[in-house]
Amino acid sequence: MGFMDKLKAAAQAVTGGAARVSIEYQPPVCFPGDTVQVKVTATSTGAELQSQGVFIDLRGQEWVHLTRMEAMTDKDVNSTKTTYETSMQIGQLFTLGANETKTWEGAITVPAAIQPSYQGVYSRHQWEIRGRIEAFGNDPDSGWQPLRVGLKG
Repeated sequence: MGFMDKLKAAAQAVTGGAARVSIEYQPPVCFPGDTVQVKVTATSTGAELQSQGVFIDLRGQEWVHLTRMEAMTDKDVNSTKTTYETSMQIGQLFTLGANETKTWEGAITVPAAIQPSYQGVYSRHQWEIRGRIEAFGNDPDSGWQPLRVGLKG
């Protein structure tokens, strides 16, 4: 590996570009207390990657938006609050070889006493899930994907 290759690998690690990560999950709509089955796939983008593990992240967020007229202020009001956040490890320490792909499967349980997904006039509550591999620098991840959580009747 030449100097430029080492420099490129270091830059990828710092930016999270050392691997492409994807996540698949079932069901796409669930209810509080349900278990969501997850499959995380990671592919090295070139160089070997040392990882401390594979994780599933789950979070709920509430968003509020009021126009300046509704808020009676000189500007719009926007606020976001994380209402729930957890991370669960589904894969242990591993090495991902150059251009290698690995897959891990696991499950995460949606808490029983949570706010469901909703879309209101001024606010919304949304759930998101992502797969992530812990590595030096910025952890490569799948990006947050929407997960709809219904209201148990």
